[in-house]
Amino acid sequence: MKQFSGLRFVLAAGLITLTAILLQARGRTENIPSRLPLSAFPARLGNWSGRDVPLDQDTLDVLGPGDFLVRDYRASDQPAPTNLYIAYFPSQRTGDTIHSPKNCLPGGGWTPVEDSRIMLAFPGHIPFPANRYVIAKAGARQLVLYWYWAHNRGVASEYWAKFYLVKDSIRMNRSDGALVRIVTPMLPGETLDAAQQRLLPFASQVVPLLDDYIPR
Repeated sequence: MKQFSGLRFVLAAGLITLTAILLQARGRTENIPSRLPLSAFPARLGNWSGRDVPLDQDTLDVLGPGDFLVRDYRASDQPAPTNLYIAYFPSQRTGDTIHSPKNCLPGGGWTPVEDSRIMLAFPGHIPFPANRYVIAKAGARQLVLYWYWAHNRGVASEYWAKFYLVKDSIRMNRSDGALVRIVTPMLPGETLDAAQQRLLPFASQVVPLLDDYIPR
């Protein structure tokens, strides 16, 4: 298992290095399309009403140049809130790439206790895969869904996201992309399926809006 993890790390590091080389090798001015800022993302989504959570300067320094949204949404008919995090990078040519939640969660003290992938299928969009994590800390549990989004395309794999980053840079002269993550606390005794059923209707409100803030 350790050898497999080491191999994955080497492959990921090699892919990231190759991505950086290919992106920086392109000399022409990058195409960065216009879009709405994430601050304009609706604070009202169906029955959910949102409140922004500011990011401190240290976190912004780590993330690098980009546009970020962190917002807690609550609904009167839901027993727990939902947190939405979107990180959009208009360019990833200079090494400012998307940070995987797999690396950030352990740093925050949260331990993954279950991980898998699910398919998200919403009206008006082809189904796409998302990562599903149950994380735990000091007896508390949370359910996390996240995926990478660029040009109206959702992928779960960090490696596929890097592949499409290179492909889109060559084909479209663009290296923009985003991470979309939604999280909800799991109530005491609550099953994974029950918590997921709370997140899926919320995600169905988010996905149709993404193209306005993360250009196709």
